[in-house]
Amino acid sequence: MSISRRSALALTGAGLAAGFAAPRLALAQDSKVLRFIPQIDLSFLDPHFTTAYVTRGHGHMVFDMLYGSDSAFNPHPQMVAGHTIENDGKLWNLTLRPGLKWHDGEPVLAKDCVASIRRWARRDALGGALMERTDELSAPDDRTIRFKLKRPFPLLPAALGKVTSPMPAMMPERLANTDPFTQITEMIGSGPFRFVASERVAGSRNVYVKFDGYVPREDGPQQWNAGPKRVLLDRVEWTTIPDAATKVAALQQGEQDWWENPTHDLLPLLRRNRQVKIEITNPTGSVDMMRPNHLQPPFNNPAIRRAMLHAFSQSDFMQSIVGDDAQMYHVPHGVFCPNTPMASTAGLEPLTGPRDLAKVKEMLKQAGYANEKVTILAATDYTQFKAIGEVMADVMGRIGMNVDYVATDWGTMLSRRNNRGPVDQGGWSCFNTGWEGADHMDPSNHYAIRGDGDQRSGWPGWCVSPKLEELRDAWFEAPNLAAQQEICRQMQVQCMVDVPSIPLGQYLQPTAYRTNVTGVKPGFPTFWGVQKS
Repeated sequence: MSISRRSALALTGAGLAAGFAAPRLALAQDSKVLRFIPQIDLSFLDPHFTTAYVTRGHGHMVFDMLYGSDSAFNPHPQMVAGHTIENDGKLWNLTLRPGLKWHDGEPVLAKDCVASIRRWARRDALGGALMERTDELSAPDDRTIRFKLKRPFPLLPAALGKVTSPMPAMMPERLANTDPFTQITEMIGSGPFRFVASERVAGSRNVYVKFDGYVPREDGPQQWNAGPKRVLLDRVEWTTIPDAATKVAALQQGEQDWWENPTHDLLPLLRRNRQVKIEITNPTGSVDMMRPNHLQPPFNNPAIRRAMLHAFSQSDFMQSIVGDDAQMYHVPHGVFCPNTPMASTAGLEPLTGPRDLAKVKEMLKQAGYANEKVTILAATDYTQFKAIGEVMADVMGRIGMNVDYVATDWGTMLSRRNNRGPVDQGGWSCFNTGWEGADHMDPSNHYAIRGDGDQRSGWPGWCVSPKLEELRDAWFEAPNLAAQQEICRQMQVQCMVDVPSIPLGQYLQPTAYRTNVTGVKPGFPTFWGVQKS
């Protein structure tokens, strides 16, 4: 006799939670300690180094930013008191707020921020666009950051306050001078929490304590990464728990206070618990994709990439994550986040309509597919990526591809995907990944449709498309919204030709926390303003 997953969890939740509980040091004020289950293990600490959201969340604990963004993605001053604009938009002077300190007690200086901006911009798409338009970036005094631009760039505050990864974290100059392709492990920021390196257990635990020297700004909306960062907790413990059954039991029994991304199949179980609140704090959802390797066979062949557009059913991928509830996912999904100004259906015909795998087999044959091994990288510690990977491997096997399905943890996958070599030398053919919809609202920070793959900073997959880069540059110079939207329609059509990535759909991802936790804000998980009774 078999028992369903939900039934088993309902029967054994208390036992699982008891098994998870470990001896803990007595804390005088347990209400000041919040225990959080992040989506995956924190493999990389450097917020400039990776696009991983778990690192972005960690980065916002330890580091601060010059600006922040509200729920409408409008920028607001954060570390800066404000800015002035002169010379027809080509001279910006940003003034730091007084009293800002690094965690080691040293004052935050403008030269630290200049070095930080330079380092971050070499890893970030929008930061790169800003620096391409910058003639000079300097610190004329300890509190002034000066941009002399070649031409106006109104998105400057939005770039320095973006919610997307990698975050433009400010760090001391000595750290910011580290090569951006070398990871920083010393965590000295000026953010609202200090990282307790001595309590870090790789693969298991990360600990943050309130930084008493942090000076929150006085105003601004407390949304996403904007507004006053007033810390009401003494300590936040991130606990990595690979197994979903253990996570849900720990949350239900109060061993953990907040689970960042509960799996959709467990939501009915959580909804029955009156001590748990489920909330969708990010309305842009998650957008998933398949990223082909443009350097190696078989996906160095654009005709084979185009054939894959006709093979995949976006609904199948989304249902593998959220089940049959059509309210929790959106298809068809193009290259821009659905229901945002740049989204359209232009050029999406290859992704819509009935799927005909026999036709796709013939397309592969005509394209010259010669049974090359197709190595698919899938991160199994992300439940959604594991589900997508299995659907992807099944479909690609059914159309006659020689599939090599490599399932690993996220950190291992991130390391392997940097290998540009052939599959028999540790390379790869494709991987699946996902982004917050906010990352794909427009071309400014959209890695998956860049055509700059021949550069060192090119995102793994290394698509080269002069046309996509030309259109992206035109978008920055567009005079109005209508012109921007037309350029984005052209970009989407071009993406169906070059196939830098294949969109697989958008779904909504709730978060879950105990009802004695209050102050959870719109956006990704942040911990200022949060308290526990």
